[in-house]
Amino acid sequence: MLTSTVANIIEFCTRHAWRVIAAGLALALLCGVYSARNFAITSDVNALLSPNLEWRKRELAFEKAFGRFETIVVVVDAPTPEFATEATARLADKLAQNKERFRAVTRTGEFFARNGLLFQNVDQLKSTLDGLNKAEPMIRDLATDQSLRGLTTGVDNALMAVRSKYLTLDDLAASFNMISDTLDKIIAGQPASFSWRVLAQRKPAEKNELRGFIEVRPVLDYKALEPGHAAIAAIRSAAAEVAPQYQATVRLTGPVPMADEEFATLKENAELNGIITLGIVLFILWLALRSKRLILAVFINLFVGLSLTAAWGLFMVGAFNLISVSFAVLFVGIGVDFGIQYAVRYRHERHERGDLSGSIRDAGKYVGAPLTLAAGATAAGFLSFLPTAYRGVSELGLIAGCGMLIAFATSITLLPALIRVLNPPGEPEALGYKSLAPVDSFMERNRVPIIVTTAVLVVAGLPLLYWLRFDFNPVNLRSPKVESVATYLELSREPESNTNTIGVLAPSLKEADAVGARLLKVPEVSRVMTLSSFVPERQNEKLPLIRTVQKNLSSALDPKEAADPPTDADNVEAFNETATQLNKFAASQPGQGADASRRLATALSTIAKGDQALRTRVEQVFLPPLKASLGGLALALGAQPLTLQSLPADLTRDWIAPDGRARASVAPNGDPSDNEQMRKFARAVLVVEPTAIEGPISVLEAGDTVVRAFIEAGIWAMLSIGLLLWIVLRRIGDVLLTLIPLLLAGVVTLQICVLIGMPLNFANIIALPLLLGVGVAFKIYYIMAWRDGQTNLLQTSLTRAVFYSALTTATAFGSLWFSSHPGTSSMGRLLALSLISTLAAAVLFQPVLMGKPREAVPENELEKNEFGKDEVADSPGPMTAPIRNVTAAKRRSAS
Repeated sequence: MLTSTVANIIEFCTRHAWRVIAAGLALALLCGVYSARNFAITSDVNALLSPNLEWRKRELAFEKAFGRFETIVVVVDAPTPEFATEATARLADKLAQNKERFRAVTRTGEFFARNGLLFQNVDQLKSTLDGLNKAEPMIRDLATDQSLRGLTTGVDNALMAVRSKYLTLDDLAASFNMISDTLDKIIAGQPASFSWRVLAQRKPAEKNELRGFIEVRPVLDYKALEPGHAAIAAIRSAAAEVAPQYQATVRLTGPVPMADEEFATLKENAELNGIITLGIVLFILWLALRSKRLILAVFINLFVGLSLTAAWGLFMVGAFNLISVSFAVLFVGIGVDFGIQYAVRYRHERHERGDLSGSIRDAGKYVGAPLTLAAGATAAGFLSFLPTAYRGVSELGLIAGCGMLIAFATSITLLPALIRVLNPPGEPEALGYKSLAPVDSFMERNRVPIIVTTAVLVVAGLPLLYWLRFDFNPVNLRSPKVESVATYLELSREPESNTNTIGVLAPSLKEADAVGARLLKVPEVSRVMTLSSFVPERQNEKLPLIRTVQKNLSSALDPKEAADPPTDADNVEAFNETATQLNKFAASQPGQGADASRRLATALSTIAKGDQALRTRVEQVFLPPLKASLGGLALALGAQPLTLQSLPADLTRDWIAPDGRARASVAPNGDPSDNEQMRKFARAVLVVEPTAIEGPISVLEAGDTVVRAFIEAGIWAMLSIGLLLWIVLRRIGDVLLTLIPLLLAGVVTLQICVLIGMPLNFANIIALPLLLGVGVAFKIYYIMAWRDGQTNLLQTSLTRAVFYSALTTATAFGSLWFSSHPGTSSMGRLLALSLISTLAAAVLFQPVLMGKPREAVPENELEKNEFGKDEVADSPGPMTAPIRNVTAAKRRSAS
């Protein structure tokens, strides 16, 4: 019944070939116009998982309260702490003026620049303030004369401390050498910078001191392929104006630029890869079909089906997502299989019969049932994703599943009509692989040893699956070469960066503080922050100490006390006098301090003898950071009492939602870049606080959701494919003969993954259910041929069709391997690997497993069907097909 139905459709389409072609092209054109007008793609990665999951509900509630997933983190790096602070402040001010692109701009270090002294413990604060008191004369001289002359006055004050034996010359060696290092670079015309803060603390600046952060909440356009593109462009434009003044570099990271750059990575070299893939597919089709007209027919059929699938997909889902948009590659890779199967069989029939119409009709009779069953099984493999919570792949399964049915429909309607009209030349030679006769013979003679050896090897390799890894870290699917990911990875290795913190949304600040107290007892937790963390302890002790020092330095830091700016001649005179004093001290106190003094004296003399432009460069290097340091000092000494009510509004908004709910931020105790430690951290926090979300918990939950989705999809695929096979084949044994090689290919694929060190991840795991859909098609072709009575399967045209179909599919999938996007590349690798495994299982193992065909029906039990072909009378099942070897013998004797 199935065979006759397909054959009738093909015969009808060939009789009305021009009308079918016109209808197909017109429909493709209409669908193309519809797709062009309605094409949409959402790049919102948060939409890839169902919002109905419990952990997603918590995540969405957290996002709604604080908008943590729609941020751009601007990282400003500069050669000195002063430049880092100033560059960050200036850039933040400039960005805050752009209300069109940014909803909020927060400079994260501003609060601590103003109140940092209050967060030191009392002993640390006393030590810091004591140092400021002792440095009061130097601070006064530098503050009142912020010029080159003032700089030499600072050196003179240091020498006076040596004269009074408060210091030794050796104590000043490191400071003098630091100044000389900078002056030598200026004299040599090299880029130079200087930090007064580093000079004062007498140790190199920490990495975090050379860096500033700005958190930006941009206005996003999710209709664009890169929603944050306009905002990111605005940041880079502002940075280009501000950063050079401070020798700063500006990098962007955070959810928005990482998502945008991920999409840009997906597009990188996509056109070139597409052209190369198309060229390779054309070459493979030439090897398979050996006819330009036949290749043209297959290609027209393929692209008509693709146009219909794209339009139907947009109609069903409204907008493609970052995963479902790959339906095109899957359609080309798998949909072309149907065209190749039909076209190769047509060539076989054309060689045997010679006439065009009869070859088209008989090809349909032969491939009708296998092709229908293969299309149904492949569609079932894709549609098995529908019940899962992984919406990105669920939509892909819906589109691709329908696409397989569309590809099948065009292959039995449009393709025969195209072949009828294009009329490819006849086939002078048989299409089988006679050279494989020894292999067929070997497999037949050694059937049992091959089956046993294969089973033993596969079973022996099962322990390998214990080491099969799933990489839960989505960052590993992104290119580490792009700025946002490289910056994130760098920050994630620094515990203080808070890149792997977990969030808890509590009903109130009091509850958030209680959550923090409970979580601090967890060994995997290093610290917990709430809004209360920004109110320092023991302020009543600290503020009087700060006020005393502020009073002592108030006149020194008063701009009204500033001296008149010196002339260039004054600066030259000051440089020469200081150089003379340094040489005198060096002569009287030998040692490393003397060497450093002579070196500094030489540099000062050289600058004094140089032109005014040289001294201007010295000013540009030394004076801006001096002004920034003095300004920062004045700001810190002006600290005011802090209460929850007096905290800045933007800071409060970041920790308390408008409805009063508060968040707690939980930091890990351990290496934040160690995936396993982060998973332990996430589980430990969830035990104490089941409502926790963000960071490692979101990653862990997403991983569990995806793995569960693919397990569910695999089960549904196996059940639906098994049921479909049983309905058509009506023999449990034949169903098992189809599924066992398929399962074997899956197990071998996973074992090879372990051996080559390829972990499963969110992207490449899609290959496993696809293996069921694609692999079952090959198995069906062989089981149907075997039931048809064919022997020596490796020598038949079927193997040619399967081989070139697999090669074409592997090329389409393998093109993903060369993607610049690591996740897509890993998906291409695993797809290609799984396809090779399933092809080997179909071509080399399944014929051995099936053995010889069942006993052929005697000729006297055959009767003619309505097509004039021999068919078994009183067939017990719908797919007990003609015995092809008997049919072929009768045809040869008749001719």
